[in-house]
Amino acid sequence: MARRLSAARRARRFVGAALLVAMVLALHLVVTRQVAQSLADFVRAGEMPERIRVTYVRELELAPPPVAAPVVVAPPARAPTTAATPAAPPASAPQPGPAPQPQPEPTADDEAALRARALAWAAAQAASAAAAKAPPPAEATAALTPPSAAAAPASAASDAATALAAASPASAASDATAQAFDWPVSTRLTYALSGNYRGEVLGDAQVEWVRVGSRYQVHVDVGIGARFAPIITRRMSSEGELVGDSLHPTRYDEDTRVLMRKPRRLTILLGPDEILLPNGEKLARAAGVQDAASQFIQLAAHFTTHPELLQAGNTIDMLIALRNRVGLFTYDVMGLEETATPFGTLQTAHLKPRDIKDRGNVLTAEIWFAPQLRYLPVRIRIEQDAYTYIDLVIARRPEIAAQ
Repeated sequence: MARRLSAARRARRFVGAALLVAMVLALHLVVTRQVAQSLADFVRAGEMPERIRVTYVRELELAPPPVAAPVVVAPPARAPTTAATPAAPPASAPQPGPAPQPQPEPTADDEAALRARALAWAAAQAASAAAAKAPPPAEATAALTPPSAAAAPASAASDAATALAAASPASAASDATAQAFDWPVSTRLTYALSGNYRGEVLGDAQVEWVRVGSRYQVHVDVGIGARFAPIITRRMSSEGELVGDSLHPTRYDEDTRVLMRKPRRLTILLGPDEILLPNGEKLARAAGVQDAASQFIQLAAHFTTHPELLQAGNTIDMLIALRNRVGLFTYDVMGLEETATPFGTLQTAHLKPRDIKDRGNVLTAEIWFAPQLRYLPVRIRIEQDAYTYIDLVIARRPEIAAQ
């Protein structure tokens, strides 16, 4: 009997030891996989361009507010009258009416009309620059009005890249203005974040503009949740060269991390003649194309030299390289509005993107630029849909480097 009990005990001990070894091996396998994943993430992070580090020494001083009063809606049209001229007969006199309404928003089927408008804008700016070597007059903004789709030429599709690039803010300035433009020193903007992602979310964000000689970097860092344990982080980085008053991106990297999910990385390479998308597709590169990070700084630079474009009713077209295509984004200028900040109320120029039909996961950015802060964006609302968005509002005055 004692021998039988001893054998049973040995069997149980053997089974227990085998289970313990199996658990240790399983735990070891899990840890090994986590370490391997961490090493892989480290290697991928190392593939991103090295981030240029600068020291910020002071805050940017506010410039005087714009002279013009805020304009949100144009006044109703009225018939011109003079003291020496009798009034025209009622039948021919223009009647006062409601304020002009914005043109209907084009859909995805109106690409020909958008391209035709881009051609008209490019032609008007080129003619103005050649005649006066100066920014286009206010009358030239009539060229921004989109023609009807029926009037668009059928051959516009073949000229899309050239026309849209010529009409983009990056290439609209004259050569003299481009050569004279003085890019600002490295600058960092800090934002407070609020929004909605399956419920209310809070966080913080930074936009950093770094310039060393003719090389630039733009970094957009967004964190949702506590800084020590964020739920979602996204870093968008653009790198390239300064060409006159235009940014010439050569690479765009995006790193997104969501708690309990695998990190997601994508890279867009913008070569001299073609763009390599993350899926391996190659597209011809048009002059003036930007990426999701560089667009904010390019717009700020363009408004510095062409503030007249911020008149209410104008539109701004920009080509942006996305993860699966190069898309045309159209911004409507809503006019000057007051934006509250921790350091006072600022007059800001409000740009609102037109909706993109069937845009999928493409994000749109509604932007408020502050003329008193070198036209830097003091508020950015990034939206995926009506229920998924983040709203960034500047938390302090921009910090600038010594040089």
